Amino acid sequence: MIKFTSILPIVVLAAGAAFAAPQTAAAAQHKHGDSLLVHRVQQEKGMNLPRRGLSMSQVEKTWGAPQRKLSPRGGDTAKHPQINRWEYANFIVYFEHSHVIHSVLNTPAGNNTNPSAVN
Repeated sequence: MIKFTSILPIVVLAAGAAFAAPQTAAAAQHKHGDSLLVHRVQQEKGMNLPRRGLSMSQVEKTWGAPQRKLSPRGGDTAKHPQINRWEYANFIVYFEHSHVIHSVLNTPAGNNTNPSAVN
């Protein structure tokens, strides 16, 4: 029969304390990232961006011709529909087939600072 001593809880507490610092640092970094995302979403809500469901012709009629129409991606199967991206001065519009699915600000946050680089 094994007899438990007070050493075991101390070891468990020490191990728990060793993991507490990295989790706290990671949580602080995650909180900062969430803050940036919240600011960006709030900024996008205040802007007149193409809304979900508009057609390509409606977007072009309202906001004019885009600076660039980037190469389409996907379209190889029904589960991977063709995605088109149009770049304007301040935002990028994403289309699934020919309808808007999302519009985002063209800001340094995220990986959309130079979308033509991944074209």
